[in-house]
Amino acid sequence: MRQNQKRQARNKARRSAMKTQVRKLSDAIAARDPAAAQKEFRVTAALLDRTAKRGTIHRNTAARRTSRLARRLNAMKAAGTPS
Repeated sequence: MRQNQKRQARNKARRSAMKTQVRKLSDAIAARDPAAAQKEFRVTAALLDRTAKRGTIHRNTAARRTSRLARRLNAMKAAGTPS
């Protein structure tokens, strides 16, 4: 039981850090700051991949979230550039 509790605490911390990082990226996208958003995206994608690698979330979940965040980032960049 102790091992389970340790893993549960570790996974909870990783999920919390992941959500915080995703929130930082969302805030940068909402602020329409491409440079900050790009920087936060790199950090967020790496964190999602690392969290999946360690087994806290499934790798397809990490890929799906990364893809959705990339779509939001690219949409923000496209809306910000005059054609």
